[in-house]
Amino acid sequence: MQERMRALTDRLNELARAYYVQDAPLVSDAEYDALFDELLALEEQAGFALPDSPTRRVGGEPLSAFAPHTHLSRLWSLDKVRTKEDLFAWAERAERLLAAAGLEKPEYALEYKFDGLTVNLTYENGMLVAGATRGNGMVGEAILPQIKTIRSLPLSIPFKGRMEVQGECYMRLSVLETFNQTAAEPLKNARNAAAGALRNLDPQVTAGRRLDCACYNVGYIEGLELGGQAKMLDFLREQGFPVSAYVRYGTDIAAIYAAIEEAEAQRGKLDFLIDGMVVKVRSFAQRAALGNTDRFPRWAMAFKFAAEETTTTVLDVTWEVGRTGKLTPRAYLEPVELCGATIRHATLNNWDDIQRKRIGIGSEVFLRRSGDVIPEILGATPADEPKAAIEKPVRCPACGAHVEHRGVHLYCTNSLSCSPQIVARLSHFASREAMDIEGFSEKTAAQMVAELGFSAIPELYTLTREQLAGLSGFGEKRIENLLGAIEASKKPRLGAFLFAIGIPNVGAKTARDLARRFGTLEALRQAPFEDLVAIEDVGGIVAESILDFFADASISAQVDKLLAEGVEPQAEQAQAQSSPLAGKTVVVTGSMERMDRKEIEALIERLGGKAAGSVSKKTALVVAGPGAGSKLEKAGELGVRVLTEEEFFTMIGDTEI
Repeated sequence: MQERMRALTDRLNELARAYYVQDAPLVSDAEYDALFDELLALEEQAGFALPDSPTRRVGGEPLSAFAPHTHLSRLWSLDKVRTKEDLFAWAERAERLLAAAGLEKPEYALEYKFDGLTVNLTYENGMLVAGATRGNGMVGEAILPQIKTIRSLPLSIPFKGRMEVQGECYMRLSVLETFNQTAAEPLKNARNAAAGALRNLDPQVTAGRRLDCACYNVGYIEGLELGGQAKMLDFLREQGFPVSAYVRYGTDIAAIYAAIEEAEAQRGKLDFLIDGMVVKVRSFAQRAALGNTDRFPRWAMAFKFAAEETTTTVLDVTWEVGRTGKLTPRAYLEPVELCGATIRHATLNNWDDIQRKRIGIGSEVFLRRSGDVIPEILGATPADEPKAAIEKPVRCPACGAHVEHRGVHLYCTNSLSCSPQIVARLSHFASREAMDIEGFSEKTAAQMVAELGFSAIPELYTLTREQLAGLSGFGEKRIENLLGAIEASKKPRLGAFLFAIGIPNVGAKTARDLARRFGTLEALRQAPFEDLVAIEDVGGIVAESILDFFADASISAQVDKLLAEGVEPQAEQAQAQSSPLAGKTVVVTGSMERMDRKEIEALIERLGGKAAGSVSKKTALVVAGPGAGSKLEKAGELGVRVLTEEEFFTMIGDTEI
């Protein structure tokens, strides 16, 4: 039995390396699953699993605390520069020191500076025996159970000597996007998502984040001389470690700087965060000659990109009410320049977030912004002393109703007549991905609530010409168009209807998945928990949200009222099964002109395809518009068919829309 377990473990690890590291799968998912299930059954029968068994990657029991881990070799921090002049000065200094030691001019290596969390991996006798955070460089936190959930990292390697490998763990942006589509509490950025996952005491939380790792250094090794950067990276690849494909070599620091500028210009097209580039002396002999300061190696330098973090002052905090009644704090800031924009406001997630980050009125805080992402307050500076505490609201700022603290959020308890909630629900219901009522904006929703006294969504379908005629800005033509759009919305696709009625934790994609699985609204309303969680990407939290939503008497009454007013959700189109997209995974990237990306993704789903956020071996087609970046490059690497927006619509035919 143990021989078969060994054979299965070796084969599954080989297949995992091909799939996750080399992106070149050797067998189908069904074949892999069959081997995995056989191994799992043998392990249950034997009562143990081999140390490098892939079954160990799913995450075990939560830990009570992290134990300290002493590294075999010190993990150095990197000195940092932000200007061309400072980089050239560092290179001139390194070249001068090497010349004084009788050594030739160095060749430099240029690599990405991944924005994640550094980890240190220890292997003995070919097995992964320890994994830890960097800590202070000498002692870190032991996180082996969390490390084992990262499928691109090998649990066993051919090399049998004792060694330590450093890498940067990160979460791909496409994975973050997919995760947030169904997450009960969406993650704000990929860097914090990775760091939080690895430092979570529950390894199953780590496993759910689907982290990646880029290994870049062998800090300690017994019985082998690697000699230089290129040989070391080749060694890591041979052992099955994930290594970044980006590395540039050159003796001219000016050419290295030009490559840094190019990388900074292209960083927004990557599927992961980088906050700079790392320049290293390539030869290990030259590195030894240059040595280290008390804090940094003299043979490496980090070039930091334009600041994505800065400090500013919190001037005030207000509370905004959303369509679910959740109160979200909004911080007003002393204006500050960050990533080419003037930032005056930032997000604070919830009341618990304010307490955890020690923020008050007048606090000096760290502010972070990546690309076009909404700026986020990371926390107060160490020496911060706020002028006043942020008061926890006990009454809704919009309607004065009692506020409840549920989990980490505050909620207004008045769902029936709190104006901001009703305006937001009406606006969401009428939006393009929902009921698609043309001409019905948030401003229109606010008029309906303020001037007509609307308190529930079904009242849309009782609107009369006389009511609209009394509203400012509504002439005869606009009234006719709006009433026509409302009437036309009465036969929505079921997926659009489910998204429109605002089931908590159910986004547009999940709504379409539910519609395809159950076919009718009534079937979904009667669906048991087991049938819901059987759907891909529907976990326990989402399933409970659906059950609670339809079990609520007042919500069910409003749904019934919509049906009584003539709203008839339609099953997803049956002809999708014979469409050219049936059963195919399609990725849309770049800017689109005829429809926006979300609309095209919804169309793909209606035509029987699956709209995905990242390119993989399963992708059948990529629709690329101007500005397509890393996804288009990935498609080229994998040989995936690429179409322009015009070619895509020609393929599906206008009659399919």
